[in-house]
Amino acid sequence: MAGGSGKSVLFVCLGNICRSPIAEAVFRKMATDSGVVDKWVIDSGATSDWNIGSFPDARGLACLRRHGIDSDHRARQVTKEDFTKFDYILCMDESNLRDLNRKANSVKSAQAKIELLGSYDPEEQLIIQDPYYGSDKDFEKVYEQCVRCCKAFLEKNS
Repeated sequence: MAGGSGKSVLFVCLGNICRSPIAEAVFRKMATDSGVVDKWVIDSGATSDWNIGSFPDARGLACLRRHGIDSDHRARQVTKEDFTKFDYILCMDESNLRDLNRKANSVKSAQAKIELLGSYDPEEQLIIQDPYYGSDKDFEKVYEQCVRCCKAFLEKNS
């Protein structure tokens, strides 16, 4: 979709079961509520292959439901094609960023802009910490960060 009439964004974390599916669901709802969802391709993926085909973490899904958001996402790993298909690849931490940049360097026609999602946070919390070993409170913090970042990203790209 890169270079087409619409825009595209891929949210990425380590396993694609906690942070990136939350960001994807939050952004999809914002784009829907703003009436621009049909102008976007929205997805999420993992730098690892650990959880391919899995549903998001139950705590993340419960957090989303508390905020009136549903997700039917299944985890997938980032592919070489993603670097040519997506305009933006937004990841959660420095480890994701290093992995994505390394993978992008092996793709000749890579054109996706790879950034930390937190670079859009008006509260300047650059890193979105993995809540996997944490509590419901940690998932809520991820949700709140994703809301702030996705809102700023959507405003900048509308």
